[in-house]
Amino acid sequence: MKPLPVFLAVAFVLSWLVALPLWLGGGLGHPLMPVFGMLMMFTPSLGVLAAWRASRVPFREWTRGTGLTLGERKGRTLLLVLAAWLGVPALVALAAALSVAAGLLTLDLDGLSLSRAQLEAQNVPVPAGLSTGVVIQLVVGVVAGPLLNAIPSLGEEWGWRGYLVPRLTGARGVVAGLVLSGAIWGLWHAPLTLLGYNYPNLGAGAALYFTGFCVVAGVVLGWLRLRTGSVWPAVVAHGSLNATAGIVLVLGDVAEPPNLAIAGLTGLVGWVLLAILGAVLLRIFPVRAPSADWLAGRQTTST
Repeated sequence: MKPLPVFLAVAFVLSWLVALPLWLGGGLGHPLMPVFGMLMMFTPSLGVLAAWRASRVPFREWTRGTGLTLGERKGRTLLLVLAAWLGVPALVALAAALSVAAGLLTLDLDGLSLSRAQLEAQNVPVPAGLSTGVVIQLVVGVVAGPLLNAIPSLGEEWGWRGYLVPRLTGARGVVAGLVLSGAIWGLWHAPLTLLGYNYPNLGAGAALYFTGFCVVAGVVLGWLRLRTGSVWPAVVAHGSLNATAGIVLVLGDVAEPPNLAIAGLTGLVGWVLLAILGAVLLRIFPVRAPSADWLAGRQTTST
């Protein structure tokens, strides 16, 4: 079989196998849900390894071609790693601020009532210094989130941005390839999103809705990959996103809980922000689709 179908088959089949216990009982309320969710994140990398086995490319060249190095211009890559580290929390904060300004999100900065309610629902004692704990949580998410999430984020990003983005943009062009890769990334989440993950109010409709988010977010992450020839800026951005995107739930008001389909970075407000950012990046800092020999580590990036 050709490497691309092998990659997709392994990534998708294994994701369903990992999530199967959730479907057999408990759903998202399963006590091991966080464990299964994390294990799912490694299935795209297993797909990359399976695709490598289906190819005849030496592994050292394969790692270069799939972005595990810092690319041709290491300084640019490191600069974009820093930009992703700081930029994702800034986008999360901006999306929250715009949601508040538009009347789509109500915050409770004094009482942190939504955080209290979530702790009580989990039968966790509410600490006396809840405000201090929330501040520490937010600071740790911004400062250390990319590091704490680096390994599972790499598990996904080596597959979606490392392997798939160059493959699809090389075959279909930059914009079409980025959009298609984002859609595939979103659909891969179906074992969780069909259960309502990320958008519990939408039920199974969360699967299609989250795919829309993945398309616009995937354009930005894919741009990072193509601009540098490296997967690491996307890994950092993904890790930071997972660490900070839940700010609307941490700071929200239990009397008016946020509609996650609309407010915050993963809601429609965030979609607009990410779409604008992706369009601006592609316009001002265009990237080229890799040449056909990208897997041999000789792919080029924009100048």
